[in-house]
Amino acid sequence: QVQLVESGGGLVQTGGSLRLTCTASGSIFNTRAMGWYRQTPGGPREVICFMTSGGTTHYVDAVKGRFTISRDGAANTVYLQMNNLTMEDTGIYTCNADGWGSVNKYFWGRGTQVTVSS
Repeated sequence: QVQLVESGGGLVQTGGSLRLTCTASGSIFNTRAMGWYRQTPGGPREVICFMTSGGTTHYVDAVKGRFTISRDGAANTVYLQMNNLTMEDTGIYTCNADGWGSVNKYFWGRGTQVTVSS
């Protein structure tokens, strides 16, 4: 099992930037992929980007060119750099691990709130 802890959320103005951090309790290479999900007010939780253990990244169209997922394996940490934020980016951002070792299920952090104001 793995524990994931997010940090870095907060209030930012439109056009601003934030960097979210997800720290895992074990090696982030022990999973198929690490990802970030977002739940907007009144909406479902949806994936916005992920990085496979091999380093391949994927972004949904809404964040391409503005968000960047990266990692520091030595620190068991995954980052989400968010630039040029808009009010539509407001939501709860949650870190996800796709599997852990031989355990075939998703693991979730508790999430961090990002609020973008006008």
